[in-house]
Amino acid sequence: TFHARYDDETGQTIISGMGELHLEIIVDRMLREFNVQADVGRPEVAYKETIRQTADAEGRFVRQTGGRGQFGVVKLHVEPLERGTGFQFENKIVGGAVPREFVSAVEHGVKEALETGVKAGYPVVDVRVELVDGQHHPVDSSELAFKMAGSLAIQEAMKRGRPVLLEPVMKVEVATPDEFFGEVLSDASSRRGQVSDVDHRGHLRVISAHVPLAETFGYATTLRSVTQGRASYTMEFDHYSEVPASIAEQVSGRMQGAVRR
Repeated sequence: TFHARYDDETGQTIISGMGELHLEIIVDRMLREFNVQADVGRPEVAYKETIRQTADAEGRFVRQTGGRGQFGVVKLHVEPLERGTGFQFENKIVGGAVPREFVSAVEHGVKEALETGVKAGYPVVDVRVELVDGQHHPVDSSELAFKMAGSLAIQEAMKRGRPVLLEPVMKVEVATPDEFFGEVLSDASSRRGQVSDVDHRGHLRVISAHVPLAETFGYATTLRSVTQGRASYTMEFDHYSEVPASIAEQVSGRMQGAVRR
């Protein structure tokens, strides 16, 4: 739920949590309990990537220029999985096209490459990767060669698999007096929210909706404003969903700009 890491390139400490409010609480505790004044920026969304269709690709890592070289060739079949399935890898080779001692190196190369997707550089999830064929050299093949071949193959397969961006979607429940129902509903719609249920709870209207995390920043302030502070809400992670194409382009553009800087 909460993670912290140090970024060597920027000199920043990156903290990750369940949402904007969670991070605000952590920053407040840092000040109160440890007297650490944190200079915080706008939270970043933990996007992920996956593919829409199956794809096949070959990866070749061959360096033979005299003396012992490097030789590894692999062929991968990649297919998308249901949301939340994660990553699967299977060796489908029958025979010795890729010796058993190098299969784990191929998987390592695949996993490492999937930490940075081809769409916008986010981790890849919900894919099944099958090692279906390859080639080896009795002298020049090595774990390094097959790790690199696996990495090259999965990167090419991802490009051919119609990569897409996924965003975290939150389950939001708002309890508001009747008089502010319209404003709350309108605000949810403006945040790309999908209302799943509307109920009564005493004198309150309770709205249940699914809202992309990217659209929830500043929600507490907005809700207080439109309801005169008389509404309350809860928010929790629900699932990952494909990002609309127009927004995916903006996210990819921001990531590419950050890399260039």
